[in-house]
Amino acid sequence: MYTAAIEKTPRHFVPANFVLTDWQSLEPFFKELLDRNIDTPEALEQWMKDQSELEAVVSEDACWRQIKMTCDTENKELEEAFNFYCLQIQPNIEPYTDALNKKLTSHSLAASLDTEKYFTYLRNIRKGMELFREENIPLQAELSVLKQQYGVISGKMTVTMNGQAYTLQQASKFLQSHDRSVREEVYRKIQDRRLQDKDALNDLYNQLIEKRAQEAVNAGFSNYRDYRFKELGRFDYTKEDCFAFHEAVKLHVLPLVNIIYEKKKKKLGLDTLRPWDTDAEPAGTEPLRPFKESAELINKTVDCFTKLRPFFGECLQKMQELKHLDLESRIGKAPGGYNCPLAESGAPFIFMNASGQMNDVTTMVHEGGHAVHSFLAHPLALSGFKEYPMEIAEVASMAMELFSMEHWEVFFNNNEELLRAKEHQLERVITIFPWIAIIDKFQHWVYENPIHTVTERTQQWNAILNEFKDDVIDYSGLDEYRSNAWQRQLHLFEVPFYYIEYGIAQLGAIGMWMQFKNNAEKALDNYCNALSLGATKTLPELYSTAGLKFDFSPAQIKVLMEFVKKEMDQLN
Repeated sequence: MYTAAIEKTPRHFVPANFVLTDWQSLEPFFKELLDRNIDTPEALEQWMKDQSELEAVVSEDACWRQIKMTCDTENKELEEAFNFYCLQIQPNIEPYTDALNKKLTSHSLAASLDTEKYFTYLRNIRKGMELFREENIPLQAELSVLKQQYGVISGKMTVTMNGQAYTLQQASKFLQSHDRSVREEVYRKIQDRRLQDKDALNDLYNQLIEKRAQEAVNAGFSNYRDYRFKELGRFDYTKEDCFAFHEAVKLHVLPLVNIIYEKKKKKLGLDTLRPWDTDAEPAGTEPLRPFKESAELINKTVDCFTKLRPFFGECLQKMQELKHLDLESRIGKAPGGYNCPLAESGAPFIFMNASGQMNDVTTMVHEGGHAVHSFLAHPLALSGFKEYPMEIAEVASMAMELFSMEHWEVFFNNNEELLRAKEHQLERVITIFPWIAIIDKFQHWVYENPIHTVTERTQQWNAILNEFKDDVIDYSGLDEYRSNAWQRQLHLFEVPFYYIEYGIAQLGAIGMWMQFKNNAEKALDNYCNALSLGATKTLPELYSTAGLKFDFSPAQIKVLMEFVKKEMDQLN
């Protein structure tokens, strides 16, 4: 039913040989759309397809500029090419986008459009029209450039262990050492290295907060949080729902986190569990090493995905064939990981920082889930149909983490290691929730109170951090490190307020996994059917197609946490 045999979408409106080099060569296409006479319903839909094609051409060009820059943050030409797009191309597009939106929504033939087919599409267009302000164009251009500085600053961070320089991602493997003094040494080195750029990142965040707050005021909002909720298309939940989520995490998740860390402390035979102990195994138990090189990681993931459903494996193979994978950590590469959909190519690009650890498998299958989503949504007729909500996008990735466990034997030679890997994954499913709540709650405070000092921000961060603190790990003497911990979260700098989606989607993913345990093929069918809808349905409708209820209430969190706890207990 589904195929990974994606070819680059043929162009009909924009010449096949057109390459975006400057605004002068691009503008005529926008002018033609704006000036075109539309006199039949068929002509209107063709106009929409032509606009979508132009959007895809521009979007893919912008994506490649960002991909290349994050793969090599030290290359000034790549940084300049990205900045050129942000400062010289995107600001000129914005007024045309608003004018084209007005042309569509006010057209006498707009009423002839299928209301069910175009409901979410038109809703998003109207949202864009409501938010558009001419005075925000230069601000948004500055923000696009500014937020990328996080990757530039972080990409230069290295520490030295045993005479060799490592990126912070690479160095984290020493946290699995049996030698506790080595673990503490690398932990402190990583934190000390982050502190070296503490002031630079505080200054960067101050600038981002100021410009975002101004962007919101310009658009008629009292704060950036409310503006951003609108911009993200959060039509189906409110800030109050987020606050209820925070409280539910304290009530129903933290007790499980305490159980996990108590078990870890006992397993290691320690009187006190310190932050550098949480990834360690007892003496005699080797750290999980599911692969050595990135080629082995991709080959094993393809094998795992193929066993789950051949189509999933074919998606990754297609990306490998197109060289749409950059997996290994290296100096000068931006931190983190992402799957970047490519509107024309169809096959997305996966970027990550692998260093041979278990977490890398989780990241790879996570981004692989996003990639499958990109493949499934690509055949949809309009670019706007593919701009799916993040709350379903993260179900695609997080459910794949859980589905794929069924075939993790491809990564591990024996059953004992396989069970440890699954336990590691389920522990991560639970322990991530407090951090999600912390980051989300912190952002609410930051943007409700945009005029604050670094000292006030640090005090508030510490207060929130302590609200969600477990009862087991001993953080004594580490106050400076903990006060600075928010700076490691790139979302705060690059994609504000995009974080609670992980919590909402994790609950959806657990729900998908419950289905999978009951009837694997039916669950995978529901998964594919929902993802293939892209953004053509509302969020509750997408969840319903996946066999889920869009529900992240405290009661639902309690039920799902109990299920995960039961599954964890069965591994022992």
